[in-house]
Amino acid sequence: MHELSLCMRISGIVDRAAEGRPVAVVHLQVGQLRQVVPETLRSCWRLVAEGTPLAGSVLDVESVPVAATCRDCGHVTTIEQALILVCAGCDGTALDITTGEELLLTALDLAEV
Repeated sequence: MHELSLCMRISGIVDRAAEGRPVAVVHLQVGQLRQVVPETLRSCWRLVAEGTPLAGSVLDVESVPVAATCRDCGHVTTIEQALILVCAGCDGTALDITTGEELLLTALDLAEV
């Protein structure tokens, strides 16, 4: 369960960024190719945050779809099934992944004191 280790790393980053201020929501973008289960990530967050200054904060996980640009025709394709990497414009397979590999902490919502 790599979600637990991800949450441990994220909590360290959030703790430093919050500089002692209470955190209400932690916003993440997670690409579909990252093989992260959002609900497991949220559950692990609750475990990691428990008993720390981050207790009670919520992890908001935005799923980022896989998109790729075809090297043959330039068409940008959103991949519906990550295991089928084919250009929707020409059926080519020479693709450059442009989104879907993210794991970004994008924002913190601070709690009112």
